[in-house]
Amino acid sequence: MIVQVKELSKTYGKGEAAARALREVGFTINQGEMVAITGPSGCGKTTLLHILAGIESIDSGEVWVSGAPIHKWDDKKVAKLRLERMGFIFQSYHLVPVLRAWENVALPLIASGMPTKKARQQALEALKEVGLADKANRHPSELSGGQNQRVAIARAIVGKPDIIWADEPTGALDTDTAEQIVGLLEMLNRHHGTTIVTVTHDPQIAARMSRHIRLQNGRVIHDGGGGL
Repeated sequence: MIVQVKELSKTYGKGEAAARALREVGFTINQGEMVAITGPSGCGKTTLLHILAGIESIDSGEVWVSGAPIHKWDDKKVAKLRLERMGFIFQSYHLVPVLRAWENVALPLIASGMPTKKARQQALEALKEVGLADKANRHPSELSGGQNQRVAIARAIVGKPDIIWADEPTGALDTDTAEQIVGLLEMLNRHHGTTIVTVTHDPQIAARMSRHIRLQNGRVIHDGGGGL
């Protein structure tokens, strides 16, 4: 397995203002699965994704990712794990406007200490894989929303991560473009065995995943095949 969660709980605030975001959540994810995390707004799904990625801390429980007990690790060790073993895709792309496409893709490699020349080569290979080899020198403002999301996906896969976390990756896209992005994620999963975990409100995307975890009031109320 690549992810294991045991009795995970998370609360924001204290006293009467305390809000329980997650309540004794537990599940495992195997290498190569495509998992959708769904549920109504405020149910805890983005909080859960951030905890799995080591971005947020927990109150109690255990979180293991790629064999690492991130619930025990300090921020520095978790940050290194994120850089080396994880990829991220967000609804708003999180691209740097002044950088060209290949430079945005190369960022995590350069941050990990890779020489720029080698990082550029790997970035160009990743852009080719997502169908943007001819857009490598374009800035985000010169690309469409769907193309920017492809750049973000290239950045997520450039370091050959074990797992990709995607937070509403098609939320800002039209239906046809969203379909293309989901198809691209499926291709990456099929060709590389990359585990994909995505938070989504879209039932059509959830249906395309091999597995569906649904949250409600901070608890897992469904864990099974794709769809709703």
